[in-house]
Amino acid sequence: MSKLEIKDLHIAIGEKKIVKGLSLTINSGEVHAIMGPNGTGKSTLAKAIAGHPDYTITSGDVLLDYKSILDMEPDERARAGIFLAFQYPSEIPGVSIANFLRAGVQARMADGEELDASGYYKRLYSKMDMLKIDRKFTSRAVNDGFSGGEKKRCEILQMAMLEPKFALMDETDSGLDIDALKIVAEGVESMRGDKFGALMITHYQRLLDYIVPDQVHVMFDGRIVKTGDKSLALELEAKGYDWVSKELASA
Repeated sequence: MSKLEIKDLHIAIGEKKIVKGLSLTINSGEVHAIMGPNGTGKSTLAKAIAGHPDYTITSGDVLLDYKSILDMEPDERARAGIFLAFQYPSEIPGVSIANFLRAGVQARMADGEELDASGYYKRLYSKMDMLKIDRKFTSRAVNDGFSGGEKKRCEILQMAMLEPKFALMDETDSGLDIDALKIVAEGVESMRGDKFGALMITHYQRLLDYIVPDQVHVMFDGRIVKTGDKSLALELEAKGYDWVSKELASA
């Protein structure tokens, strides 16, 4: 079992404060969802935890299995078990999916340990079949010329192959039609268990129809202001966020 602890985290971009004292604990086996209006700091939170250089953690801490990750470089955080699924995955022309994933899997192995090629491809094809990705995609450059749904499925494929302890999923449902959404959700659900936890950032509860979260958090002005179960997401879908802001104003 693993634990990801976010402790009184403050994050800034330049002089602008974005996240203002956020605390959250996720255990392996759990899926948490963060919802909230645009500009409230949801994506900033995920990117800063992953080590994106544009975001500065000014105070607080992030612990993975009781060890701070803030002094780690982004690649070290990834090898330790943190995975970031981007809202807008980047294209990597000239690098095939097969070679990209092979390098990623090899980087997670102990020094001197060699990847078994036949075992790697057997596992890769199994994951691709689950995500309904044509096996011909192994020779295509990463995300180069892909549709939105293909890019998101490719990211879930990366996650399935790398087997992180915790995935930070930044609006993975963005731009997906229902069929693609179901396939992506099935991929995430296939990993759900005592060795994997996830933090999903989303605006819409439709993703939560297929990946039922253990907890839903509402983020406003850089803080978590309300926590509940999936029914909270349904309430937000029905009422919007105004009722939360009014509730905060009257508190």
